[in-house]
Amino acid sequence: MAFRSRREKLRSILSGATCVHPGSVYDAISIRIAEDLGFPLGMFGGSVASLAVLGDPDITLITLTELCEQMRRMSRASTLPVLVDADHGYGNALNVRRTVQELETAGAAGLTIEDTLLPAAFGEAKTQLISLEEGVGKMKAALSGRSDPSLVIMGRTGAASITSIEDAVCRAKAYEATGVDALFFTGIKSRAELEAVVSATRLPIVLGGAPEELSALDYLASQRVRIALQGHAPIGAATQAVHDTLKALREGTLPKALKGLASAELTGRVMREAETKARSADVLGLKT
Repeated sequence: MAFRSRREKLRSILSGATCVHPGSVYDAISIRIAEDLGFPLGMFGGSVASLAVLGDPDITLITLTELCEQMRRMSRASTLPVLVDADHGYGNALNVRRTVQELETAGAAGLTIEDTLLPAAFGEAKTQLISLEEGVGKMKAALSGRSDPSLVIMGRTGAASITSIEDAVCRAKAYEATGVDALFFTGIKSRAELEAVVSATRLPIVLGGAPEELSALDYLASQRVRIALQGHAPIGAATQAVHDTLKALREGTLPKALKGLASAELTGRVMREAETKARSADVLGLKT
């Protein structure tokens, strides 16, 4: 299958002995830059998807179709394996199955399904979780929706910061029992909490949003953590750069006086200009 090699690379990371940082990606430009810089994996977060596609906050306004179209664009632009934050699967367990099918055909190397109650319930400001039983049903549905066995499906929970570390352990063990490929935790606040989930489970672990005491890659690797997210700074940097450039132009700065712009060489590399010229010479008879 066209995307199997990407999925096998992600599986290799999960079965390895080290912990890696993924590059946060959200469009064709960012994924090509991450690939060129040598990141072993891309992470397509729900928050950056919402910002890049809609310009909206991370409150589950983006649709499955919009998420998959953006993933499809990145799959065309790069061969970097991408782990996709599929949030709650865009509905109930049957919707989760559809989500897996669509992201698989869009080229995702892996995806996460979480047990957060999304969208937020009426009148509830605090983040809530679905029941353990519903979470297990979603994991089973995700696995049943997979047609390529190399596609990685991760069970995700934020229970550590929403309910308790004991609940996080309970949910992780239940999701592991369904046959998911890895466990994704958010809200882990200390080494003691991490070690509690590690001792209770067997699967590879992915951490999102961890404190500084959980930043040492050697330690994380020793605790079976194979992927540790570093947030989504690239889209923040891009937003600031676009803002500053447009502000300068609006205030009268001449284009040639602008600072911090990508060089022609970098832009050419990102757009794969050399490959396009070679292809044009070959199939259109154009001289380069």
